[in-house]
Amino acid sequence: MRSSIALISTVGIAVLAAAGAEAQHQHESAAVPQRLGTVQFATSCDTAVQAEYNRGVALLHSFWFSAAIDSFNTVLAKDPGCAMAHWGIAMSWWGNPYGGFRSPAALASGRTAADKARTASPKTPRERDYIAAVAQLYKDFETVDQRSRILAYERAMEQVAAQHSSDPEARIFYALAVDQAALPTDRTYANKLKAGAILEKELPAQPDHPGVTHYIIHSYDVPSLAPRALDAARRYSKIAPDAPHALHMPSHTFTRVGYWDESIETNVASAASARKHNAASEELHALDYQVYAYLQLAQDAAAKKVLAVIPSIGDRIRVNDAGNAAPAPAGFYALAAIPARHALERHAWREAAALEPRETPFPWTDAVTYFARALGAARSGNPAAASKDVDKLAALSAALEAKNEGYWAGQVDIQRRVAAAWVAFAEGRQDDGLAMLREAAAMEDATEKSAVTPGPITPAREQLGEMLLEAKRPADALEAFEQTMKEEPNRFRGLHGAAMAAEAAGDAPKSRTYYARLVEMCRNADTPVRPELQAARGKPD
Repeated sequence: MRSSIALISTVGIAVLAAAGAEAQHQHESAAVPQRLGTVQFATSCDTAVQAEYNRGVALLHSFWFSAAIDSFNTVLAKDPGCAMAHWGIAMSWWGNPYGGFRSPAALASGRTAADKARTASPKTPRERDYIAAVAQLYKDFETVDQRSRILAYERAMEQVAAQHSSDPEARIFYALAVDQAALPTDRTYANKLKAGAILEKELPAQPDHPGVTHYIIHSYDVPSLAPRALDAARRYSKIAPDAPHALHMPSHTFTRVGYWDESIETNVASAASARKHNAASEELHALDYQVYAYLQLAQDAAAKKVLAVIPSIGDRIRVNDAGNAAPAPAGFYALAAIPARHALERHAWREAAALEPRETPFPWTDAVTYFARALGAARSGNPAAASKDVDKLAALSAALEAKNEGYWAGQVDIQRRVAAAWVAFAEGRQDDGLAMLREAAAMEDATEKSAVTPGPITPAREQLGEMLLEAKRPADALEAFEQTMKEEPNRFRGLHGAAMAAEAAGDAPKSRTYYARLVEMCRNADTPVRPELQAARGKPD
């Protein structure tokens, strides 16, 4: 029986597993997730498919796109006239709103789904408006740039939310559209604050909704706003524990506030869940955050164990699949970032210089290895070798600029400047090196990190502090370290550098404070401990 009135049902523990799955997505459907939170999305589709439809939307809210497509196809198998199932597939092919890259194949699939939704004759004005909105993401993608399409979608969802004010899903998806449109250079965080306010208002009415908590974390994923997301971060993994991304996403907030133990715990669970579902990029993304946290706690052996397993995971990355929350670039980024972090965070400069670069479809991920190599070579006394990698970074930045990937071109240029600064310093041009590092730090201060990473491979201003220490300017170094810690709290290198700088500057109380914080933070560090931590433990209280 069909209902002319939209029906509402709930996705939760009691929802039965989907009866079937499209062959191309079976690789992530071996263990069918059921605990996904509570979603109520009204449709005019057959009453018999409403529970499965809500399940698909719940998967969509947790960025499990391939599984969501499976659910929407299950709906279509039972109700071929359900236009909103095609809308769900179109939304799923867009993928992670914060993921950046979309392959031409994914865009073509998304547009096909949006076209099918329109031609399926949606039965209500609300459904027609949702479908018209998602079409904006794909309209003329061959000739219209992605930023313009994102803004068109944001405007369309604003109208959907305004015209259907009784629909909470419209408000939630609109908030996500607002945050998706935020520029990384907007330090007023106007879009993020707007999106967060919409979602916080929604939370009391829907405390178990996966999208509300998920998108609050994203909206406040910047240092000054992150404390606002702590409640959502602690809720989300309990709301949707069967979704790998719900287990990982809290670590975005935990990383921003320097809660390393919590970040490790949630990413261990996320990586295990992603592994169970063969979601390689999602697993690598969780491992990148996990390793970042291990290294801040001087748990280097645990980080090294992860380092040993990532190549085999990388072999399973799929570029054109709808996949999970972490798209292919996030997987390739983690493959480069994990070994780079493992070397640089330990100041293992020769290890960094010896890293082997790999070529992927995404130049900004390749740049990570060249950056680590250049930094390692320059800081281990081989500026000539470092210069070659600096040149490679310049070429990669130019290639990204030519492809209109301005954000990543800028990020790679920051890496080039940091590495070039250390080359200058190693060649005895101290003032030039400091000037270049100040420029790089100012550039990094002016942009936000991508969601693909827990943070810069090594913060530019932290590097400035280290260079100032080597230049025997401890007071200036302390200022640089303290400014870095406002953006990147509880970093091992930040605390240790600040302690050393304060000590050299004659500020004994501040030095003792920072050493004590470092020792307490790393109370469960590996044995034998890093030399820096051993020395810190020997400092007087």
